Amino acid sequence: MTGRLPAPILVRRGGQLTDELAREAGGPPGLGQVPSRLAPSSIAPVVCGYCAVGCSLDVHVRNGRAVSLSPSPAYPVNRGHACPKGWEALAPLAAPDRGTVPLLRRGGQLEPASWPEAVGEMVSRFRAIGERHGPAAVAFLSTGQIATEEMALLGTLAKLGMGMVHGDGNTRQCMASAVVAYQGCFGFDAPPYTYADLECSDVIVLVGSNMCIAHPILWERVCANPHHPEVIVVDPRLTETAAAGTRHLAIWPKSDLWLLYGLAHALIARGAVDAEFVAAHTSGFEGFAAHVARFTPEVVSARTGLAASAILEVANQIAAGRRVSFWWTMGVNQSHEGVRVAQAIIALALMTGNIGRLGTGANSITGQCNAMGSRQFSLTTGLFGGRRFEDAAERAEVAEMLGLDEGLIPRSKGLAYDQILGSIRRGEVRGLWVVGTNTAHSWPDRGALSSTLAELECLVVQDMYPTTETASRADVYLPAAGWGEKEGTFINSERRVGLLQRVAPAPGQALADFHIFRLVAEAWGVGPMFRDWTSPEAAFEVLQRVSRGTPCDISGIAGYEQLRSSGGVQWPYPEGTADAPAERRLFEDGRFYHPDGRARFVWDEPHAGPEDLSAQWPLRLLSGRGSSAQWHTQTRTSKCAVLAGLAPAEAYVQISPTDGEAFGIAEGDLVEVSTRRGTMTARASVTAAVGPGQIFLPMHYVGTNRLTLEVVDPHSRQPSFKDGAATLRRIGGAEASG
Repeated sequence: MTGRLPAPILVRRGGQLTDELAREAGGPPGLGQVPSRLAPSSIAPVVCGYCAVGCSLDVHVRNGRAVSLSPSPAYPVNRGHACPKGWEALAPLAAPDRGTVPLLRRGGQLEPASWPEAVGEMVSRFRAIGERHGPAAVAFLSTGQIATEEMALLGTLAKLGMGMVHGDGNTRQCMASAVVAYQGCFGFDAPPYTYADLECSDVIVLVGSNMCIAHPILWERVCANPHHPEVIVVDPRLTETAAAGTRHLAIWPKSDLWLLYGLAHALIARGAVDAEFVAAHTSGFEGFAAHVARFTPEVVSARTGLAASAILEVANQIAAGRRVSFWWTMGVNQSHEGVRVAQAIIALALMTGNIGRLGTGANSITGQCNAMGSRQFSLTTGLFGGRRFEDAAERAEVAEMLGLDEGLIPRSKGLAYDQILGSIRRGEVRGLWVVGTNTAHSWPDRGALSSTLAELECLVVQDMYPTTETASRADVYLPAAGWGEKEGTFINSERRVGLLQRVAPAPGQALADFHIFRLVAEAWGVGPMFRDWTSPEAAFEVLQRVSRGTPCDISGIAGYEQLRSSGGVQWPYPEGTADAPAERRLFEDGRFYHPDGRARFVWDEPHAGPEDLSAQWPLRLLSGRGSSAQWHTQTRTSKCAVLAGLAPAEAYVQISPTDGEAFGIAEGDLVEVSTRRGTMTARASVTAAVGPGQIFLPMHYVGTNRLTLEVVDPHSRQPSFKDGAATLRRIGGAEASG
């Protein structure tokens, strides 16, 4: 089926029936053509499609084929460096299990179909569900790994064109807590920093971030810092980053909020508050100071397991720093109280005046390559540019910018990811469209999720591979192009808009997500709504228009050509911007996005974790990144022999020597790891990297999310992947299961 062209989708335009599929794809798919903007032999810079560091990779094209790549030497993000995933970014495109043709489930089996058949089946089944149960009965789950233009087109099509009430992205699993924290404190989801700050700080505080493994290019920038900074790492585990830092605070799991409030208490007691900055640019400090008054070093010591003297020493280091930057990632966000922990980090930066200046900031490092694009332009949790579905004036503004009837825009943002899954269990959502994410692997308590997905009347999965745990369950599978096979933009952690270029052909009949969405729009009968969305670059112009006047304004970017030639552009970049430096930070003028221009202190009482330890479940289960060669559910990295060779093939669990002795487990033993939700087998790694009473599993193995707990932060709805009660049992005679 790989080489056969699909049947045309005929659409009447100007009185003539035209082949919509060929028109959308820029020509017949599957012929191996390289886009005409690239010479047959050339070098094309392309922003990497893995993490949100946003490195640029120079793809070398020879005789119309992408043959190799190297890190772009002049790009301001990575400056000639790449992690293992970046060096091998082309390999997953050539995987033998790539989706090359649409598939329909017939008689229990997925069988090849034409594009008209597949899209027609999707549309007819979703329409039938909506007619029987209402528009809220069909929802979508998207991703942070497709282009911004694709995210925006999907959200607009699904919510405004097809009338879906509910849709969310898998960025809910990685960045939702940071988003809500920034919105509460700054008035907008606005990471304030630039990566250059890592090279300019004299004190760097990393909370729940294993930067060496998760963001190695950023760690290289720490290593390039000429000021010999203090690098303070807050993490229960002795991670690679903690081992390389100058101080490791090995707190008890999920005691972060106690520690951060304790540091605030100690800084106030030491007189280390920047009173002038606090008075001029913030609100709520008096209440915050009163709240942290009881978090004395002794009280915090009892809650965190740290010595009181260590807490005071760290407070002194922060107080003595001239340029202190605070950084966090999933160890904070993936928590039952991740929003409040992030806001406590922000409070430390505000109270010490460490924001808006070189080498400072309260800085969330994003997870997926385009999580920032999802946050601002996916039309899931908010309208374009941070506007709100609930605000009538903002709905009208967006409708006018899009040239649409304001009545098409929903009055609420709809349900979050976990709530959509809950609605499936209750029989309220009966049709689901999953785009570029592997829900059946990545969501916690995946055993329960399996039965949830089985409740659906129709599951449509759009992905590069039909073999993922989610796609293999689909009723309709739509083969999507991958990174390097399409055009668009990504927005990285430091707000940099970078360019994705097409340097390789998609296999067989696979299409870019952008073109698939266009086909669905035509089949649904709303094609005229997207008259301005004729190509990714045209869609970018739409996004520039709808961003105008917002904090993430990109209206001044001179199209893809500026992105191609300039090394990317950080937002905000409104019309009239000229000669902007390559790296810019926010809040240099001390003004924030709340109506009064002030940042806010936000605080709360710490809450116990969701699952207590007991005699039956005596161990605290932690999870996280295992290797810089692994990525999420390994959907792509497992396709590359080089990357597979850099990480253990079978699952492993880290156990402290104390617990190894107590459970009779030695290095290399096969063990059974269990929680209340399920069991997996793994190879034992007995190491002092984890403390007594704790175990660690890498997130990438298929068994890990059989064990994790589906409890969410009440403010962000982000799951708490990294905290659960577990036990171990030594077994033998079997291979470990991933």
